Amino acid sequence: MIKLGQRQQLKIYKFAKEGTYLYDGIDPNRLVLLEEKLAQTAKKEDQLWVFPYKDKGQIKASTKKPYLEVDQIGLLKVVSKTKIGAFMDIGIEKDVLLPFAEMLGQIHDRQPYLVRMYLDKSERLALTMKIRDYLRTDSPYQKGDLVSGVIYSSHKDHGLFVAVDEKYDSLVPKDQVKGIYQVGEVITAEVIFKNKDGKLVLSFDNQAHYQIDQDSEMILDLLEDNGGSLEIGDKSKAEEIKKITGLSKTNFKRAIGKLYKERQIKIFPEKISLN
Repeated sequence: MIKLGQRQQLKIYKFAKEGTYLYDGIDPNRLVLLEEKLAQTAKKEDQLWVFPYKDKGQIKASTKKPYLEVDQIGLLKVVSKTKIGAFMDIGIEKDVLLPFAEMLGQIHDRQPYLVRMYLDKSERLALTMKIRDYLRTDSPYQKGDLVSGVIYSSHKDHGLFVAVDEKYDSLVPKDQVKGIYQVGEVITAEVIFKNKDGKLVLSFDNQAHYQIDQDSEMILDLLEDNGGSLEIGDKSKAEEIKKITGLSKTNFKRAIGKLYKERQIKIFPEKISLN
């Protein structure tokens, strides 16, 4: 049986000008088109690992391993925004739609967001940011543990909703949130409580200064290794900052703010330099 959106082994049924047709080895009436070129040694009934999906009413397949399969949750990057939503890169030839109705807040080009893949009513691949009901509550973490997670939603009255390890549901209460955070941002926090239902309650307070100190030291090392300056500053784009430092824009601004207060650096819109 062919399962759309799930990587599986299919057999070669026949070769044609438009590509290679595959089937499940049982039903030759339900064929999958593989448009990629195969090695000349490939022959009928050979088995291939492929990822089937529906495209314009036809079932096609890719030999590439996707970043996500149906019912899985993970970080994907926006590649384009359209009138019907945003398309995200899943690691194959076809980008997948995140419809406006499945978004939580505003999203931005080239930024990663935590999403779940599903099949829509027409059996096409689709994505949603509404993942709360699919996150687990059986994490191994306890009070005092430092954890890493992705902000998947935010609410002014509740705080930041975080998927620890991209799979365990947790919350940073609003009274623990200091500063500006964005959906899709990766954060580090401390577990301060574990609810009866297994959901984690997190805090930045006890580890924030330690993290800022680490980030500041790393930036100083980068500055020294690059002749005393870096071509990123307070107004640089998040992806440029991430590429050079590995930090989110929020964490970068906190770290350079600390160094500026200590009079160790100068800050410009598109540059920082050692004093």
